Order: sequence, then structure tokens, then C-alpha cells
Amino acid sequence: MRADRVVLDTNVLISAALRPQGPPRASVNAVRAENGVLLFSDETFDELRTRFFRSKFDRYASRTGRALYLAQLESVSEWVSITGAKLGCRDPDDDKLLETALLGEANCLVTGDRDLLAMSPFHGIPILTPAEFPALRSAS
Repeated sequence: MRADRVVLDTNVLISAALRPQGPPRASVNAVRAENGVLLFSDETFDELRTRFFRSKFDRYASRTGRALYLAQLESVSEWVSITGAKLGCRDPDDDKLLETALLGEANCLVTGDRDLLAMSPFHGIPILTPAEFPALRSAS
């Protein structure tokens, strides 16, 4: 499976920023290595920004470092306009990720969130864990 257009959940992106090793970082690296497109909506990027700047992350990364990471992500991403549709996720707050994947014509959504993983595939879009995603990319 080759996934060119990818939605990475907030939990994956924050983990990738804070830990240089492990499946979340491998997922980000896999998208970059294949010149894949990282998809965001204003709503998903706002969630990432607000959560990543919480004080609980101050001891792991400087605010300047976090701002640089977000700027780097923003510069290599494609934006999708979403409407706030209710798509049936057990956690309605996760519908924005599903809608971003759907309207962005994503090849997959990568998350550690069980509410999202339970919906795979969503309208033909596989929902994968960070451990599954890089393995599938290298197998294609």
C-alpha cells in the first residue's frame, strides 16, 4: 500500500515531536520520505497547536522549538476545508479528522485513538496505528 495523502492525528504528531524514535516519528518520516502530502483542516491544525502549547509539554520541548515544528508542518501540508459534519465517531470531536481525510481524499488516517481505529475502514480509507503505517509503506 502506498499512501500519498495522509492525515496524522494530533496524538501522533505530538508524540513524533517529543520522541525522536518510535512509531509516531517513523510515521512522520514515512510521509516525508515518499514526498507524501500531510493533510490538515483549520480545525485539526488548531487542535494540534492548542494541545501542543499546553504547559505540560514545557519540560519536554521549548515553546520556540514547538513553534518551529508547527511552522515546518504547516509549510509542507495541504489544507482541506471542512464543514463540521457529524460522521458518527464515538467521540464527536474526532469527526473533524474523519472529515479532513474524506474531503482531502486521504489514502489513510494514522492514529492511536481507539474510537477512530474502530471505524476502519472509513468510506474506504484505512485507519492505521503508527506501528502499522510505516510497515505498509515499506511493503509497497
